[in-house]
Amino acid sequence: MSETSPRLFIVSPHFDDAVFGCGALLAAHPDAAVCTVFAAPPEQDLQTVWDEKAGFAGAYESIRARTVEDNNALSVLDAIPVRLPFRDAQYGDSPSIGKLAAALEEAIYGSTANTLLMPLGLFHDDHGRVYEACCEILPRMSHLEWFAYEEAIYRPMPGLVQQRLIDLAGRGIVATPASPSADHALDRERQILLKREAVSAYESQLRAFGPHGCDDVFAAERYWRLAVGRKPARKPGY
Repeated sequence: MSETSPRLFIVSPHFDDAVFGCGALLAAHPDAAVCTVFAAPPEQDLQTVWDEKAGFAGAYESIRARTVEDNNALSVLDAIPVRLPFRDAQYGDSPSIGKLAAALEEAIYGSTANTLLMPLGLFHDDHGRVYEACCEILPRMSHLEWFAYEEAIYRPMPGLVQQRLIDLAGRGIVATPASPSADHALDRERQILLKREAVSAYESQLRAFGPHGCDDVFAAERYWRLAVGRKPARKPGY
């Protein structure tokens, strides 16, 4: 990749979210960084309903296996894994938004990225926390190019995307439909094939979601360009 080519930094709440939501885009951007926020095991081993559905006997086994799955998926897309030391909500240890924001900001500054992708923060509590943290640092890093991606599986839920767009507007962040440009020519069919191969690496999560739970993963990816604008003025009496 040339030094003038945009390098993506994609914020992924869990191991699979970036590939599920942005896999075709990643296929067109070799050397993109995928930063998984909730990548650490709990202090003590335990079993959750979700890990059991995924086929694991406990959290330690789950994190080990999911890390391997993620490594395999990202290698298909020539992406670079970056992992933060936080535990997801199912393990009962959610970090503060401030801690998430500080860690994300440090990771971004430590990369060579000039294009950032954050989740819209749909449905899942972990996704919402990552969204809040990204919204906190976006104004401080507005010199970079920012996009939001709609998380696969959750985006078809009625009203969720619209609620997030309203929330962004209330924060003074303008969202416009757009997509980051590709680093190099790669036909759409090839992107889809690479994404399918990468998605198939997440065997445990595909098992947990069930036979049709991941159908939306292969629908067209959708992105929003984000820019800091003016917060809307309050009307008199409000």
